[in-house]
Amino acid sequence: MRLSRLAPAIAAVGLSVAGLVPTAAAQAPAPVPSTPAATSAQPIIGGGYASNAPWAARLFSNGRQTCSSTIIAPTWILTAKHCVSGGGLSFRIGSLDQTSGGTVANGAGTYTHSASDLALVKLDRSVQGTYARLGQPGSVQVNQSVQVYGWGATSQCGSEINCQSQLLKVANVTVTGGCRDAYNGSAICARRGNGITAGGDSGGPMMANGIQVGVASTSDRQTTTAYTNVTAYRSWIQSVAGV
Repeated sequence: MRLSRLAPAIAAVGLSVAGLVPTAAAQAPAPVPSTPAATSAQPIIGGGYASNAPWAARLFSNGRQTCSSTIIAPTWILTAKHCVSGGGLSFRIGSLDQTSGGTVANGAGTYTHSASDLALVKLDRSVQGTYARLGQPGSVQVNQSVQVYGWGATSQCGSEINCQSQLLKVANVTVTGGCRDAYNGSAICARRGNGITAGGDSGGPMMANGIQVGVASTSDRQTTTAYTNVTAYRSWIQSVAGV
């Protein structure tokens, strides 16, 4: 994933992120892993292992572990635009282990937002399960502690493909304000809590009180991460996926 693409901004406490004035992005996108590798090391740098994320979906491109994502409806996946350019998309849905369990489905069609790091992938078949609920403007606030999820790199290990997590990780981060994503779209920036996102976490969710408010776009892998603001693009998501 390209999580060297993230950027922060500061705003007054109590304002919704959707209403903040964003600053320009400061980080570059993280490279998408290009070869498969499993490791017992932890993903998301820091944080811990997730125990309840039935909407989580690991994204593979041409059979290679690439990004994270969520299932938002029986035939629809939400992820980052920079995760889908390689084609040959498949997903393991509803398992915390990217190597087994859950349901595997293939991408049958890809839809990308013209001005943000968002993509919707239509699956080749319906997958029953628990779908991520999407936030509306006002669903997340500055200084709020939120959770980020992914199967990405567990350390700054050079080639991040060599330290991807087999099991889904989660970390707490704190919202700092509005910013820009990898494609200059509206994003939510957050500072590191007990962990920070890295390569392979791209496309994964930011959850506020159990509601998805962001999609991982960029990170400096040390202190700051940027998530495309799902609440700002609800009308586009609904127009494509109907949710």
